[in-house]
Formats: sequence, C-alpha cells, structure tokens
Amino acid sequence: MFIDTHAHLFYPNFEGELDEIISRAKENAIEYILVPATDIKTSEQVIDLTEKYEIVYGAVGVHPHDTKNWNSSFIPKIEKLAKNKKIVAIGEIGLDYYYDFSPKEKQIEAFKAQIDLALKLDLPVIIHNRDSDEDMMEIIRSYCGSGLKGQFHCFNGSLQDAMELVGMNFMISFTGNITFKKADGLRKILQHIPPENLLLETDSPFMTPEPHRGKRNEPSHVKFVAEKIAEIHKLRTIDVARITSFNAFRTFRIGSGGESAFTYKLGDALYINITNRCNAKCVFCKRKENPVLRGFNLGMERSEEPSADLYIQEIGNPKNYSEIVFCGYGEPTIRWNVVKDIARYVKANGGMTRINTNGHGNVINKKDITPEMKSLIDVVSISLNTFDPKQYSELVGLESSYFDEMIDFAKKSKQYVQKVVMTIVSIDEVDIERARKITEKEIGAEFRVREFFS
Repeated sequence: MFIDTHAHLFYPNFEGELDEIISRAKENAIEYILVPATDIKTSEQVIDLTEKYEIVYGAVGVHPHDTKNWNSSFIPKIEKLAKNKKIVAIGEIGLDYYYDFSPKEKQIEAFKAQIDLALKLDLPVIIHNRDSDEDMMEIIRSYCGSGLKGQFHCFNGSLQDAMELVGMNFMISFTGNITFKKADGLRKILQHIPPENLLLETDSPFMTPEPHRGKRNEPSHVKFVAEKIAEIHKLRTIDVARITSFNAFRTFRIGSGGESAFTYKLGDALYINITNRCNAKCVFCKRKENPVLRGFNLGMERSEEPSADLYIQEIGNPKNYSEIVFCGYGEPTIRWNVVKDIARYVKANGGMTRINTNGHGNVINKKDITPEMKSLIDVVSISLNTFDPKQYSELVGLESSYFDEMIDFAKKSKQYVQKVVMTIVSIDEVDIERARKITEKEIGAEFRVREFFS
C-alpha cells in the first residue's frame, strides 16, 4: 500500500471529480493521501476534505507565494486550524525565489514563524524550496537540535544539501519529475538518499510522471514514482511501498508503525534481528533514536528478545533464502548461544549463514568463540570502519584496544569460516585504499565500502 504525502486536492481542476479520484487512488493501492494547504482559505478547504474522505489527512500553512501580506495575525489562525484531529503537519511552507510573488523578507519571516509554530505544536513541517538553497539551509541549520522534523518535498537542491538534510533526519521526496528523460541529475541525488529518508508524493495536480506526462496529475499515479525509486535503489516496488509508508508513519503518524520485526527479508536473504544491545556507541548507528531499516521496525527491549525457537519458527525452510543473516541494530555475538542454536538449525536444513558483527565477540563472551563458528557460520562480515586505531576509537566510542581485538577476531575467524568480509565507512578522513590494501594483503579478507551519512 502507498501513501501519497503531497497532493493538492483542493485545486479547481479537481472540482466535481474528487469521488472518482479517491476511488481510483484506492484501486491503485493508495492507503492514505496527505493534502497540504497553501494559504488560510485552502487550509480550511483541507480540513473539509479530511472530514469528507477517510483516507485524506491534511497540513495547514501559508506557501511562500502567498506571504506578501504576512503578519503576526496569521499564526493564531493557523494554530487554531492545526488543532483539527486530522491535521498532521504545518505546510506547505518555505522559500521560493524563482518567482517574484512575495518579497524575500516576507517569505523568511513567514517561514520562521511557521517553523516556530510547528515546534510549539510538536508537528512536522512540509517544506517547499526553489532557488533559495543558501537561505533555506542557513535557516534549517539554525534549528538543528530543536527537534524540528519534516519533509523537503519535490526536492531540487544539491546532493550536498540532500546529504546534510539526511544527516539531520529530514525526509526527502521526489515527484513524477524523476521519471522524465532529462532528469538524470535528480536521479543521481535520489540514488544517494537512504530509503529510510524517502517519502512518496505526486504533488498533484502538477509534476505528472511518465507515461502520463502532459496530463493532470493525481494520487493514483504515485505508483510510477515508487517504481522509479525501486529501479534506482534496486528494490522491489513492494519494498518501496513498505519503507515509505513506515516513513510516513514516523513523520506524520499516518497509518501504522508496526510491531518489532524479529526477522526481515531483504532481497533474497532473511535477516535475524537478534538484539538491540551493543557494547559500542558508533557515531553512525541509529539504534537508540531510530532503529528502523528498509521499513522494518527493529527496535526491541532486552525483555522482548525472543528465544531461538521463535526465530526458527519464522525461518521455516532456510533453503527458501539465499542466506540467513544475523544482523539487527545491535551486536549479535552478545547472544552468541542463541545465534549458535539458530545456525545449527539452518545448517542442518541446508541453509547458508552469515553474521554481521563489530568483531568484539571474543571480548564480549570472554573467550575465543571463533572455533565455535566451524560448520555453523559460512560468512563473517566485520565492521572495520577505519584502519587507524585512534580514529576507530572515535567512531565506535570505545578504547583503541578494541581495534586490535577486532583485527584478531578477523584473522582467527578465517580458520573456521568460508569467507571473512571487512567493511569500511566512506568518510573523507578514512584512507579507503590503504584499508583495502591491508585488508586484502595482510588479513586476506574481502573488502567492501559502505556509504556514511553524517
């Protein structure tokens, strides 16, 4: 099921056809539609739409095009409208310097005032940005640490800005323009944005995707946006639907957040969410504040950690998967006995196993566990992160001695498993080629690079 997070259903060219448009949306697996307003009048119209249609939710606010007459009296009006039970955001707000509809000073004043209101009401924002990147980013940076969250819709900024916004946990969405033949630049940006930071939108009635370009856009067309995202991220469309719908829940509280997933499928592999506990405090790990991956909620308390039997039940026939991977938002060797019990079942039934670890299993278990991997674990993937012990300490939040423990674990594992893989984060400060050379020459392991979002 899809969620279209941006459709202006109050536009005149929808008049008289909304029942049919909503019906088509449902027929095309649209579960919810979020309708952002552009001024006070349309905010009232949005509320009417939320009351008429069960699948419609709304946002209220003043678009930068309509801020020329902005004054402080607007805020109490928006605040009153925002308290409607199906209003889930302040928007569409932002800056637009492409058109000269409103003075820049007024746009900035209105933008900041509405952000402040969103923070007061604990609501996310839906942001419009066109040709105003410098001022936009300066303003957003000024709210860093305030708890501000929201969506940059119809994104057309730079890749650098996109990565910074991802680092601040904003959601980003693209419209049907990512399907246009000449939109290679947008598709390149999309390729670098983690699915966990993507939402779906149509921006109806604008930005109609191929193959309907040139016609009025509507929510039922959001599937074409989802299909393009799936193509670029090498996912299934059903995966994009699940991921973005969960992202919409996290951002706007629309739909369902879902219960913790103890097993989750990515591609042809089944992943085993063993624990959220970890001995490290990696700077790039979001297990504390946001333990979500590809639309799966991996968060769980220690008291919720299942026994091996539950995992085995969910696995079923391990031959149905390319491999069974012990990997969640924690360090699986903390529950090494559970991992072994599951692995015994998998290997006894013809499956392949892999464990993703920080390489601290021997320290955690106060013994050398690598001989116990023999005939149970096929592949060990270790987060190397960097080949500088001091930098490693800074990245994982542990003493530099843990670097040596990790390297020792990798070397010992090679004796008992088919393959050892060392992964490293792609940050400027890390000498990737040196790490590759040492990994392949000195350890004899396979080397992989994973992207780092600051």
